[in-house]
Amino acid sequence: MATLFQWDAATPSHPAGDAELQRRLARWNRARLAPQLPTGNWRAEIERDAWMRRAETGFLERLREEAAAAAAAAPDDPDGFILWYEALKEDGPGQGDPLFPWLADAASLEDVRWFLEQEAAGEAGFDDLVAMTQVKLPRRAKLELARNYWDEMGRGNPKGMHGPMLDALVEALGLRPTIDSTLPESLALANAMTAMATNRRYAWHAVGALGAIELTAPGRSACTAAALRRLGFPPKVRRYFDLHATLDVRHSAAWNAEALRPLVAEDPARARAIAEGALIRLACGARCYELYRAHLWRDRIAAAAE
Repeated sequence: MATLFQWDAATPSHPAGDAELQRRLARWNRARLAPQLPTGNWRAEIERDAWMRRAETGFLERLREEAAAAAAAAPDDPDGFILWYEALKEDGPGQGDPLFPWLADAASLEDVRWFLEQEAAGEAGFDDLVAMTQVKLPRRAKLELARNYWDEMGRGNPKGMHGPMLDALVEALGLRPTIDSTLPESLALANAMTAMATNRRYAWHAVGALGAIELTAPGRSACTAAALRRLGFPPKVRRYFDLHATLDVRHSAAWNAEALRPLVAEDPARARAIAEGALIRLACGARCYELYRAHLWRDRIAAAAE
């Protein structure tokens, strides 16, 4: 287990790129969040969980350190905070990345398959993250997260069942996402989201991170849907991205008005934690997009270097 903490001791590499750490966290998250029956190994499981909690928290605290300066600039009054938060859609980490227009206009089928395989393997399950985050939240914010969860499960929008649509996409494209074949940075994004949602000390961070997904996803989803449309996939396959290109706009507006604004109004100290969570999510995404481009554009990059 000691190797999990080498990066914390003094290695120059970023923990999001530590393949061993991120794969262990991903496997641990998959195992611990699955419904189970009691076993006779509970003592060993508690010891394992303690080690993994330490690794997870060390990783998340590193991400918090990196977000701290930018988050400190977020106003702590409700109106100012919402203006700052909504501006992340334009100037937050990873926004306007050239990867997505390229996917829409030029990526091959194999390029799109590789990209979606990375995304599918790093999927933490937005519906489950919302469900875990809403525990014991103030009533107004809790109701907004509940409405969002209901939509994700297809009750608010019968065509909007997140899980089945993603499953249909994975099956149609023949994707085979695995932890071992996924970039550690993709796993790190899911691991960071899971860490915030499952640890109550980071509950406000989770609220900010989930809201950042709703805020910034529509443009990227529209580009991915356009790529699938250009490559000839039918609406049933594209529906996951078509829906998120539009539904998340409404979700974001409601999230900001019904969750973020009242939470900050009730306690201004929450603003910084919410801001950190949003920046952590966006920075993890930005790191992924950069590495996706390095992989998908490797021939172009090599040609330009000659």
